[in-house]
Amino acid sequence: MYATLNAQTAYRDQTQSVKTPKETEFEAFARITSRLKQASALGKSGFKELAAALHDNRRLWTLLASDVADQSNALSPDLRARILYLSEFTRQHSTQVLKQSEPVDPLIEINSAMMRGLRNGVQRS
Repeated sequence: MYATLNAQTAYRDQTQSVKTPKETEFEAFARITSRLKQASALGKSGFKELAAALHDNRRLWTLLASDVADQSNALSPDLRARILYLSEFTRQHSTQVLKQSEPVDPLIEINSAMMRGLRNGVQRS
């Protein structure tokens, strides 16, 4: 029975669908945006969770910025520049959210817009 379970587990991993980069990006934005919303809804008692979600959101945007800064990136120069701008805005606004001088809502809106754009480019089967 143990051998059968091992065999099923080994083959199960191989049958899972492979995600496209856009699907992976969409899922990353969805997870982080959900965490930002949940932490924000907790108010002051959710500050620790909000700080962790902001940190992960900054990391995601830093990865995107480094990807679009690469000259071999296939996106249009205009779109690449917009993503770099949003990355910088996200970095600066996150600092203000952590200081509790600005709301997290603009970051949630930006991430949601990115998700809409990624969804439009993802073909679902």
